Amino acid sequence: MPVLKYRKPAVVASAAAIALSFCSPQAFAGYGHDGSTNGSKADSSASAGAGNGKISSGVSAGVVIDTSKNGSGTSAGAVTPTTSWTPPACYYAPKYTAKEIEAQMRQVWGSSAPSPEWSLKTRNYFVNGKPYKNFNKDKADEGYWWDAYTTEGREADPAAQDCDELPFWVDEGGAPPADRPQAITSEMLAQLAYAEIRVPSTNVELAPQNTTKVNLPTWAWLDTAAFKPVSVTASVPVLGLSATTTAEPVSLKITPGTEDAVTYPASGECEIRDGQIGEPYAKGKADETPPCGVKYLRSSGGGSYKLQATTTWKISWTSTTGQGGDLPNGTFGADQDVVVQEIQVVNR
Repeated sequence: MPVLKYRKPAVVASAAAIALSFCSPQAFAGYGHDGSTNGSKADSSASAGAGNGKISSGVSAGVVIDTSKNGSGTSAGAVTPTTSWTPPACYYAPKYTAKEIEAQMRQVWGSSAPSPEWSLKTRNYFVNGKPYKNFNKDKADEGYWWDAYTTEGREADPAAQDCDELPFWVDEGGAPPADRPQAITSEMLAQLAYAEIRVPSTNVELAPQNTTKVNLPTWAWLDTAAFKPVSVTASVPVLGLSATTTAEPVSLKITPGTEDAVTYPASGECEIRDGQIGEPYAKGKADETPPCGVKYLRSSGGGSYKLQATTTWKISWTSTTGQGGDLPNGTFGADQDVVVQEIQVVNR
């Protein structure tokens, strides 16, 4: 498998990769919000790059998402959590070296935009020992400046405003300040990876296919070759921290598209057994009850019924810290047309 080439931030820093908006005076009330989507999605202009199913953050000290083991295909889609749970809207992670943050702040201070009060406050903070001196350049090789990231798609979420602190320094191997609960952890990486999970389309195999008869049991099953576990890994390379989130199919829910139908089993929930969901129809099974399927009791007339097949995926995570566990199950479904005809009897 191709390996993502990754460089330390001091080597790859560029004007295109570094978001200047984090230090604008207009953003100071919510200081730390860079307005970018550098967390779970990336600026592909960064030297870390994007390709081979791997996406890197716009600043190389940020989060890297590896989707090379994700579900693929034009019909693949994101799972919907079965609870109201959502990944974090914002978080703090390493973003700048001492040299990078100094360059940005001096550029802003040299412009006409900042107010005197804002300039004084930030000069005191970064330079004059309240609490940092000279951007911590005397410790340039011993840590990173951490700043806020906003998860893609959550920019308008009020929760994204929770990460409104000034950038802060964390020594290499050290812990972020205790009063920064949004500081990145292995579990938060797992949650960010969850948001990037993509699973195959739930297009079930049917027998008879597409067109069936009234009162004839229709067998349903999934192609087990396509429905295997998928995973996404989120990491912070400069911390040596990563988490892998895995989605594994566990059941298939059949909704016939009409009340005039019977499902097998009665609940319509087909569980995975012996590594497969449902059972392919084989010659000689016409008189058997399918372990997963549907029987329509009324013709669809000149149209069709919208059979909905929804797969439930069990979501779990592991990490380089040894931590791991379960996250809320996710579902993903699709509709397909089923034509139901009356059985024609010819009297001679």
